[in-house]
Amino acid sequence: MGFSLCYSSLEAKNPYPEGFRSSKTKTPLPKASVRPVRKDEFQSFNVDTQKSLLVSSHVVPEALQEAAPSKQLWGETNPKVDYVRTLLIDNYDSYTFNIYQELSVINKVPPVVVRNDEWTWDEAYYYLYEERAFDNIVISPGPGSPMLMSPTAAEVQGYTNPGGVPWTSGIALGFAHGAQIVHASQPIHGRLSEIEHNGSRLFHHIPSGRNSGFKVVRYHSLVIDEYTLPKELVPIAWTCSSNTLSFLDTSCLIPDPYLGNGSSSFAVPGGKLQSDKVLMGIKHVTRPHYGLQFHPESVATSYGRQMFKNFRDITVDYWQRMSASSFNRNFNVDPGELNAYTTYSYSVDLSSKVYLAWMQVPHTVQPLGMLRSRLVPDDRNRMTHRFINNFLHTTSNTSIGGVQQLQLRWKKLYSFANKVGGSRNIFCELFGDLKGEETFWLDSSSIEKGRARFSFMGKKGGSLWKQLSFKLSNERSGGHLSIEDAQGNVRSMFLEDGFLDFLNKSDQSVLTATDNGVMLKFLRINASVSIQQELQSIHCDEEDYQGLPFDFCGGYVGYIGYNLKVECGAASNSHKSGAPDACLFFVDNFLAIDHYNGDVYVMSIHDKNTHATSWLDDMQLKLYRLEGSGTEVIEQYSLPALSSPFKAGFLSEKSRDQYIEDVEKCLEYIKDGQSYELCFTTQMRKDIKEVEPLTLYLGLREQNPAPYAAWLNFPKEDLCICCSSPERFLRLDKDSVLEAKPIKGTVSRGSTPEEDKQLKLHLQCSEKDQAENLMIVDLLRNDLGQVCDPGSVHVPHLMDVESYATVHTMVSTIRGKKREDVSPVDCVRAAFPGGSMTGAPKLRSMEILDSLESCSRGIYSGSIGYFSINGTFDLNIVIRTVVIHEGEASIGAGGAVVALSKPEDEYEEMILKARAPTRAILACQTESVSSTK
Repeated sequence: MGFSLCYSSLEAKNPYPEGFRSSKTKTPLPKASVRPVRKDEFQSFNVDTQKSLLVSSHVVPEALQEAAPSKQLWGETNPKVDYVRTLLIDNYDSYTFNIYQELSVINKVPPVVVRNDEWTWDEAYYYLYEERAFDNIVISPGPGSPMLMSPTAAEVQGYTNPGGVPWTSGIALGFAHGAQIVHASQPIHGRLSEIEHNGSRLFHHIPSGRNSGFKVVRYHSLVIDEYTLPKELVPIAWTCSSNTLSFLDTSCLIPDPYLGNGSSSFAVPGGKLQSDKVLMGIKHVTRPHYGLQFHPESVATSYGRQMFKNFRDITVDYWQRMSASSFNRNFNVDPGELNAYTTYSYSVDLSSKVYLAWMQVPHTVQPLGMLRSRLVPDDRNRMTHRFINNFLHTTSNTSIGGVQQLQLRWKKLYSFANKVGGSRNIFCELFGDLKGEETFWLDSSSIEKGRARFSFMGKKGGSLWKQLSFKLSNERSGGHLSIEDAQGNVRSMFLEDGFLDFLNKSDQSVLTATDNGVMLKFLRINASVSIQQELQSIHCDEEDYQGLPFDFCGGYVGYIGYNLKVECGAASNSHKSGAPDACLFFVDNFLAIDHYNGDVYVMSIHDKNTHATSWLDDMQLKLYRLEGSGTEVIEQYSLPALSSPFKAGFLSEKSRDQYIEDVEKCLEYIKDGQSYELCFTTQMRKDIKEVEPLTLYLGLREQNPAPYAAWLNFPKEDLCICCSSPERFLRLDKDSVLEAKPIKGTVSRGSTPEEDKQLKLHLQCSEKDQAENLMIVDLLRNDLGQVCDPGSVHVPHLMDVESYATVHTMVSTIRGKKREDVSPVDCVRAAFPGGSMTGAPKLRSMEILDSLESCSRGIYSGSIGYFSINGTFDLNIVIRTVVIHEGEASIGAGGAVVALSKPEDEYEEMILKARAPTRAILACQTESVSSTK
């Protein structure tokens, strides 16, 4: 799981320095990845061949007229370089886009990202040798070992020597030249080491040695055996010792020596302390290739950006030296030198394939003809509200082009919630008796320290209301969608491309429908209407929601289940969910409650020309009646003590011994380099047909208040969700700022104030919990990096400890500015499922977890929240939740397994996390039995 940097493959031959743009070029800094375009698009583009050239998708033709250096410019000495073009090879890792973000800023142009098996060798040869499209290559880390190579990887190894490009990880850079890969004495994931180096230019302006401040993050369980290094490779960096460090310097915080001091040593088998330094960096003696064992892109690595800058400067200097020497402009590598390894075709048919740079977003590398039918930079405003277009079509005579215009109206009742006992009383009085109807409550039941502020609640509403229910048809893709409107009409269809793609499409006519005539009329946006007309017709005017202190203005409320991971890059689902994989209401009438001051907002979306206010008036009247009824705050009730859910009649998918055995299997995967962290879970179930679900939820929210709690009732699906989640998955606000708040690290509350303080401090100082949290922070930075502006992803809060009713948790906050050319659904797709529920690298970790877990997670580990008509959304992570489906309650729980994990402790952590929802069920059953006597 190493990291490599190298120049373009052309360093093996005479260079072609058109990789750099002269300072005379007026090219702006692009904000997106790159795409192939035909050279004949540019009248003044002076290049001999007519094949495709990769350029930024945000560079206009006029700016490229002088992009290719002329003969005169080639002859200049030391020309100023404006930007560097990097090919970034992704080895199915979950930190690649942290590298992407760094390179985008430092190189002044985003790199091209391709998976390691995405291009054929013909295509790779074409871009590297014929088009000479890149100035250097950066190779990401990745799961697994180069010793266990697939046939494609074997081709990679055979290709490195002749072309000079190590198309493998940093470890494999040594392996390709004959070095041996061995297990480290202990896996090191999410922990830090001090580094000393030999002064190599890659470490220019970086200190060296113990106490120098040069600390790096390590994610690896395999290392190069330094004694087997061939003469072509030389060491350039090592750890200062075998000790590892935690991120936080906790020595000044710890009053009790048993808590440790933030550092640890590890032992080799047999108990002997490893005293040798560990090799952390190598360089080829003749080729400009570097390999690093640590992760310069991690948020906790010091001088990480400086290393990327140094590599850029090395690249620039190299090409400038080459440009000053004589070379043949029309130089081509002699393919005869490569025949011993593979056969190359020199006419690559670019129109026959879609080159998907792994970004999970629309602007990936594709042939020009396909891009013309998709998003272009001028369509940015269209993207923000694109996912709404699919559902708001009506045949009203007040529509434009067949798409209805809407208006948001609202009334504000000042401090009203304080007068009637809070949001609980409002929900119970207005919606609590609607047991057979669709109701929702996005419930910020814990508002301490600004964690949450607003709650939203409502029921089946006006003419725009509808319910979407989606169920995957198999383990890979596609599924059945049903849509019920406000009049009870139900329509069904099969979505070949899945649910998220359906939300994201602007023209639903491509979907396969069971009733073409009615279905397409219901879904299709009129293709003859311009994009601007569509925008004007399907979202409320900004003035409608100006003055509102919250983002939700109506839209979709519901959940997306964990199994939708197959629409976000996962290969398959090993287990099918019993409940629908996604259920959403389109909400047009609802209440919003501000918990800071008690204000209540009555909200309604309706046809712009109807001026209907009946629901607003009716709801306002009901609220005033509630005030006049003298409603008091409902008393809380105690939950019984519960040492284990299994003693209360819960059936677990895994026994204690099975759970511990599977944790040990996770540790083996981690040892072999398949994952850094595995978020292993299980399910427990209990028949609760006699329990009233809303009563259960009210008890859960009182005893375990949480900022991202929720109640959802889908009676047609025989499904209720009682969620008391403390964790935000992802939020997009009106300023286009994305925020994730992953939780990793949990400990129970103490029975006394002194014990509670000690336990909280123990969590803060725990090297294991810090490592867990750091790995997920880097993962979420990667996920946001796919859809955020270069340089905007940052971590304002790292490893804060927050306290809740039953546990202390370690929480971090990651933010970034969403790019203008991606939609809200694109943002969700890039990050789903939440990394705190998968581990890293995400894709490989999900494969492993699917093989170990014995049932579907279903709604657990998915997300609950809203998608608003103004393009914002807020979603939680579904944890601490009771899912009631067809009379059976299921509770998911688990924890992150890392190299420092102890199987028995992991089992106890799982029981701890399940305690609040299982106690709520037991209390509800006890109350139900008592009331029948």
